[in-house]
Amino acid sequence: MSSASVTPWWQALKIRPEIISASGQIDDVQMSLFQAVHGTGALRPEYANPIYYGDITHPTGRLVDLLAEIAIRLGGGDDYLKARSVTRLDQGMGGGKSHACVGCYHLAASSVDLAATDLGKAVFTKARSILGRDLPADLNKPHVVVLPCDNMTPGAPDKQYDGPAKSLYERFLWRLFSHDYTLYERYAPFFNDKGKIVEALRAVDRPVLVLIDEIMDYVGNGLDGAGSPELAAQDMAFLRALLDASNDVPHVAMVVVMIGSDTISLSDAAKERRADLHGLLERNGMPATVTASADFADILRRRLFDQTPASEVLAATAATYGDVMTDKAWSKNVWTAITAPWREDFSTAVARTYPFHPQLMHLAEKEWAQMSGFQRVRSTIRIFAATVFALQQRGKAGEWVPSLIGPGDLPLSDNNVREAILGSGLVGDERTIANFRSLAEIEIVNQTDDGGAARRLDLSRDPASWIDLNPRACERAATYIFLTSVVGVRPGGRRGASAPETKAATVVPDRRYVVADADGVVEDVVNQDIGMSAVEVIPGQGNNKPARYYLSTKLTYRMLVNNIKRSIVGEAEAAATTGKVSERDKIIAEFAERLSNSGPFKKKIFVEADPGRTPADVLVTAGIDDARTTRLVVLDPAQFSLRNGAEQVTMAAITAAVGLGDGRDRQPVEWASSAVFAVANSQRRTHARMIANEYLARHRALQTPEVQGDDELKATGTRELAETKSQLEKAIKRAFQHVVYVAQPDLNSDRTLDQFIFDDEHHTALDGTLVWKGLVEREKAFNNSQFTAKALLHNLREQDYGRPLPEIRDAFWNAPRLPLLYGGDRDLQHAVYQAVQAGDLRIVDAGDNDVAVTDPTQVNLSSLGLRLAQPNIEPQAEESAPVDGAGHAGPADSGADPDGGDSAQTGAAASDEGAASSESGPAEKFVSFPLVGALLDNPTRVDGLAQVFRILYSVLEDNKVSYAQGTLQLVLEADVADRLAEAAKALNLAVTVRDQ
Repeated sequence: MSSASVTPWWQALKIRPEIISASGQIDDVQMSLFQAVHGTGALRPEYANPIYYGDITHPTGRLVDLLAEIAIRLGGGDDYLKARSVTRLDQGMGGGKSHACVGCYHLAASSVDLAATDLGKAVFTKARSILGRDLPADLNKPHVVVLPCDNMTPGAPDKQYDGPAKSLYERFLWRLFSHDYTLYERYAPFFNDKGKIVEALRAVDRPVLVLIDEIMDYVGNGLDGAGSPELAAQDMAFLRALLDASNDVPHVAMVVVMIGSDTISLSDAAKERRADLHGLLERNGMPATVTASADFADILRRRLFDQTPASEVLAATAATYGDVMTDKAWSKNVWTAITAPWREDFSTAVARTYPFHPQLMHLAEKEWAQMSGFQRVRSTIRIFAATVFALQQRGKAGEWVPSLIGPGDLPLSDNNVREAILGSGLVGDERTIANFRSLAEIEIVNQTDDGGAARRLDLSRDPASWIDLNPRACERAATYIFLTSVVGVRPGGRRGASAPETKAATVVPDRRYVVADADGVVEDVVNQDIGMSAVEVIPGQGNNKPARYYLSTKLTYRMLVNNIKRSIVGEAEAAATTGKVSERDKIIAEFAERLSNSGPFKKKIFVEADPGRTPADVLVTAGIDDARTTRLVVLDPAQFSLRNGAEQVTMAAITAAVGLGDGRDRQPVEWASSAVFAVANSQRRTHARMIANEYLARHRALQTPEVQGDDELKATGTRELAETKSQLEKAIKRAFQHVVYVAQPDLNSDRTLDQFIFDDEHHTALDGTLVWKGLVEREKAFNNSQFTAKALLHNLREQDYGRPLPEIRDAFWNAPRLPLLYGGDRDLQHAVYQAVQAGDLRIVDAGDNDVAVTDPTQVNLSSLGLRLAQPNIEPQAEESAPVDGAGHAGPADSGADPDGGDSAQTGAAASDEGAASSESGPAEKFVSFPLVGALLDNPTRVDGLAQVFRILYSVLEDNKVSYAQGTLQLVLEADVADRLAEAAKALNLAVTVRDQ
């Protein structure tokens, strides 16, 4: 089918009158909730009318879901709990947050009017599908409280809107009670009283929608500027109470817009307030976005045109491209060499993107939208609005207009189009913007449409059969190179446009324009003698790596790094939304794995992130349960971190991995006690990510042709990369603050997860030696040569005698009550050997016959036939003591009082006997006694126990105790308990204090 027989898009679609009257500019594309609510006269925007708003707003799935939930919350009657109460609009700049806020306002304030639009119909239909019934048309007449924080100055109220109010709470009340001074005065003192705020919300006796737009404008640096710590404290206390209250009151919905901290510069105090508010929103609400990249085409069509194209026009337009899309030469040289998923079903792609070519929409959705500075929907609308207006004017004037607007068809000769592109956020700084503005004028096309290197090539071209079909072929190729150059580095580290992509940008739906023609066009454009002099060519390397072209503005190294860094930030944001690990997080993981060492641990395990699975699934299947091996398990910060809101999922994952879960979450784990986890701190991880962005940007910049070809830039790049690498290593080491392990202070307590933190910036959980030292201080491990015969005996329970040696050995790896051994089997063999040689232990076989050992290596810890036994006791010797509460065996009087009174005296007597023994007697004795029993109303018992502790104090004071181990459990007065706990903590002892 000939394109000449198809109705052109600029006739098939009617551009909205407000765009035509503004010559392609859209002044209200950046909606303002404040203006929609308070604008009057000339300042009242058109979108303040709910009918107009619904007419220009495409009902994206996410926006409809958000508004339907609010509708159910407000007007759903007893079913209000089927919708969340608090929503945080969590989307980048220009992503439609303010647009959505205006929609929320219209939904509550003008629900009947909005319901008449396509958007309103979709919202009420969605609500009906959830509830199984219709909502009341007026949603029970909700009251709307609007706090447009981007138009509110802390400490400086506007009486027109705030009346007598000064604080954020008072401003909220003034709006909640519709300027009712009596009610305002009644509740004004209770800014931090959740109960009073609940009461105030109920006092309205109507559903309430609270809209807080751009909250960071107020609680961020805005509160700093007020210079009033008291006001800041009151406002934050109010927000905490309000978020909790909104969850508790029926028919109350709340929407908060809070942009990410990486988009604005904040003081330290403002960062703390943001972190506080972020945590509150995570606890009380759910994040939401209102647009996705796939919505761009529909949003654009709705915003730019007041009618949808006829299906026959869509089909006919797509059909005109049939020959070129299936042509073997085009397929071989162009289509198969570029990323073109839209080729698979071209007619469907055209129906979605019309009047824009799928290649242009792919560029906007998949590349521009990933740039951190690009304001997504807002910037796209401005660029495309200016484009369709300029091209429509050409069509009306009888000039050539493309059948579909492709990536080379944005008319840079039009001032509005060019400035919309340069001001969209694709270009990072003013100097670079100025450079590209000059490049557009000089190298492509000037504002009078008769100059510019590429335009001149078109105007001076020799006659050819396709000139009338494609009169701007060189300009189109150059424009595409321009568009791919302004972003600096495209996703994946690519620079500029590839040769096949550039040829594709020149296509027209006519078989007379063939691949050979496109080859000639591109060759002319990139020829520095006759085409663009500023173009840089990266030579191709075979069919799989074609030549690439980009426009150089002779960037400084710093400018190049900044452009690349913005691309990296965009890639990371895109990876987060698609459930993938970004290159930035991969770099951090690689560094963490390389910087970590096992130290005394026998094995280091690095657990990589897998966003496609839950943290618990990743950790449970990581193979960390290794028999008789101490393991330092380093968790990838991309998925695991502690503090700042991320703790719960990480601790739940570790809990499952060590077998401490409940029900289905309980895993069959045997060796959890000997696994120790190194985990990053969430806040410090953020800092490491920032430096990782810097490192990746410098790494990529160093590989670019302009840096590699300039010795000075190359030297600068190499030096800065080395410096940033060092900074990144330090940041990652500091990020790994947390050590988590399985603990069991005594046999009477449950196994649980314990942790400690390295606060010193020179200490890191990536260092196995430092981690082991920390475990030693907390009696979770023995240091080198510390595990002796005495230590072994103190850790043996009565039940351990008679157990096979393999069971004794395994207990030091799977029983949390036993510390980890520095030397593993070797330490245990030496300790057993020393105890046997000293006569404190025996090794016996199955027949209870002594087995002689003359060397530590003869202690066969793998033999099931060998057991530990107590030494043979002479008839006159004391009988064995009972096992104490901590599982430690020792001598005691067989006639000891079961409550422990006589045992204490016997223990003291044994100590005295040891001190008075003859030179031929033992140098030391083992003393153990239980301390169990009530002391109230038993003065004799109290006096006796006090005597025991006086003797214990005396022998400690005289340095006559060589080893001590055990757990003392006391119930005592609260103030005394705190003093005792502080003294124990000073010795780095694990102290447990709880209310009785």
